[in-house]
Amino acid sequence: MDFDLTPDQKLFRATTKKFLDTEVPLATVREWADGPDGFARDWWARGAELGWTTLLVPEDRGGGSVSDAGLLDLLIVAEEMGRLVSPGPLLPVNTVLAALVDAGGHAEEIESLVCGRAVGTWAVYEPGRGWSPESPGVTATPTDEGWTLSGVKDRVEAADQADLFLVTVRAPEGLTQFLVPRGAPGLRVEPLWSLDLVRRFGEVHFDGVAVPAPALVGRLGAAAPLVERQRQIASVLQSAETAGAVDRVFEFTVAWAFDRYSFGRPLASYQALKHRFADSKTWLEACHGIVSAAGRAVQDRAPDAAELVAAAACYVGSRATEIIQDCVQMHGGIGVTWEHDLHLYLRRVTVNRALYGTPEEHRRALADLVIPSEGVSA
Repeated sequence: MDFDLTPDQKLFRATTKKFLDTEVPLATVREWADGPDGFARDWWARGAELGWTTLLVPEDRGGGSVSDAGLLDLLIVAEEMGRLVSPGPLLPVNTVLAALVDAGGHAEEIESLVCGRAVGTWAVYEPGRGWSPESPGVTATPTDEGWTLSGVKDRVEAADQADLFLVTVRAPEGLTQFLVPRGAPGLRVEPLWSLDLVRRFGEVHFDGVAVPAPALVGRLGAAAPLVERQRQIASVLQSAETAGAVDRVFEFTVAWAFDRYSFGRPLASYQALKHRFADSKTWLEACHGIVSAAGRAVQDRAPDAAELVAAAACYVGSRATEIIQDCVQMHGGIGVTWEHDLHLYLRRVTVNRALYGTPEEHRRALADLVIPSEGVSA
């Protein structure tokens, strides 16, 4: 990331990197791709022990950060995981934790997520629709004991592995969220195919799922601020992970260009390729810069956080696939083989580009933020 790290943050980065290098190298990622879950639960619990699930949770609720800026600490983990296309529900678990902390209550669920005993995920996408969390299709109907949820959510990360679902719904009072356990009668998960080899998604059906009053997250009909906060955190974490993935691909592509000879000269010596490397490096540094700015804004809950998050997601989402596609071309034929690691990174950033708003959706959101419709004259 493009911000000054404290000594504690540098140690945290080094510890995270060593753990990932040792426990989930790319060879292990390929092995887990053939499994049903995409990651091992005991491995995730060990990551939780390193603090991956505590950073957005206050100390008095069982958490704690490295630098008193928990989101910036979490971006370090996201970037390192991107560098190894690591598995694990880092983004959905921390997004759920951020919502529960802001909403208050749910102490037992927070404890289980923090210690890695449980996995949580955010059920927000609607089938056949783009990014529109403010207008959910799943409905909550009041009953004498609580509410009944009906509808379908799709593109739910780690749906088949999740123990808790944070569900964004439409209640008579307005936008509302509930925390639903996996074993709730009427809740059914259908796995979906994913381009990413170790990141799993699913379609979650709510067939008259009864939820009691304690399942409510925040206030009834007043979930919009929570949902916006969740969106910002999820988006900036995803952008950081993508930047880390591109950083690693650029590193080994430059090394390849110096090691690979053509007509007696290293590929890196050709002027045309130098220009392409220079362009990619410029875009990559800009990715780090905008993610850093967005992360600080979200951490501080700054007024311009929404704008910076949209700008980061738009820029990183667009440039990441361009840079990696160019790196594939730089490698030549070997770059399109199954045995080379390039496709693992291209798969990850392509999936990231489509989640929590595409670059096109973020451009429209940014335009609405910068130039409100009421201020536009005919």
